[in-house]
Amino acid sequence: MPGIDLNWMISVDDHILEPPNVWQDRVPKKFRDGAPRFVRDDKGEAWVYAGRRMPTPGLSAVAGKAREDFSPLPITYEDMRPGCYDPKARVEDMDRSGVAASLCFPSLPGFCAETFFKSQDKDLALACIKAYNDWHIEEWCAAAPGRFIPLTLIPLWDVKEAAREIERCAAKGSRAVSFSEDPSRLGLPTIQNPEHHWDPMLKAAADCEQVVCMHIGTTGTMLKTTAESTLMVTLAWGAGSSMSAAMLDWLFSGVFLRIPKLKVALSEGGIGWMPYFLERAEQVYAKQRFWAAKSDWTIDLATGKLIQNEARTMPHEFDVRELFRKHVFGCFIDDAHGVKNLDQIGVDNVMIETDYPHSDSTWPNCLTAAKQQLVGLSEVDQYKVLRGNAERLFRFEAKV
Repeated sequence: MPGIDLNWMISVDDHILEPPNVWQDRVPKKFRDGAPRFVRDDKGEAWVYAGRRMPTPGLSAVAGKAREDFSPLPITYEDMRPGCYDPKARVEDMDRSGVAASLCFPSLPGFCAETFFKSQDKDLALACIKAYNDWHIEEWCAAAPGRFIPLTLIPLWDVKEAAREIERCAAKGSRAVSFSEDPSRLGLPTIQNPEHHWDPMLKAAADCEQVVCMHIGTTGTMLKTTAESTLMVTLAWGAGSSMSAAMLDWLFSGVFLRIPKLKVALSEGGIGWMPYFLERAEQVYAKQRFWAAKSDWTIDLATGKLIQNEARTMPHEFDVRELFRKHVFGCFIDDAHGVKNLDQIGVDNVMIETDYPHSDSTWPNCLTAAKQQLVGLSEVDQYKVLRGNAERLFRFEAKV
């Protein structure tokens, strides 16, 4: 179809390996001694922060390596492609692989700043979050205007301060906010919290038109099938399990009814599981909504007893699938099953990603791999998945 360019894609989930000077250059002087420092010594390379020594896992920076050379063991910056940590080099790698624009999650802070959340000195942690946000917008994204979608980190421990940081960064050009797919695993209230704990932050995101992005692993850990399950099992099972749980939590939380402009994106969760859980959610709501409208119940996992919560009820009438299509967006790297079932998900709710430079990435064959999965779709639908949906959701025009 004339006017549709299928030669570029937008990746809504990539990663930055922060350059060594980010925090030492940007935090106020009074916090500098406690801010993250990058060290090279006889133990190797690592970030040091809050009494922890954190080397870079090898699977976080495999771009350019043969699969036979992948390893979870620590990697040095010398052994990485410069595109892992340098925005100019990243753009070169994007050009090579047909990526017009990229939304990048951080590494040292954790995908939603959980590293800073877990530290004791919250004044220092807030200064580190603000320093990262400023660096991300003013240096990383500004190095190539129109190529990077700015993402804001927030102080999870203070919803009012989080709302202020969202507003501050939105004014500087941010388009998205990173949040946890399951705050309860960080010891925080869930999105189902009956006191609506997160509403001030979520309202700020909606008012500022910031998409709330939830990446797998934003609890600091991945879900495991058993205590002894291997990393291979976790990588195969964890993404779909945590993201399906997050989607259902959000759909049944009532938050989209309270904050109707809110949009959320499930990052690196795939989409193949969506048709089943949407169908199951509709079935459960149709059968159970009458008693649920009177009172909610939970099960005490320790005792098996039912616990009634009269203060928390489900709306008597709402459309599960309509809520999903207005508010929830997914993305995928490789997901043939999901693409085959796009009609059950909604093509307007699906985007694509490359996961550069992680071990799941399709780089340097990102566009080719993406288009191979979309064979059979109309050019209009291919364009939506490749870039149109991302441009619309994030209000971002890629410039290549």
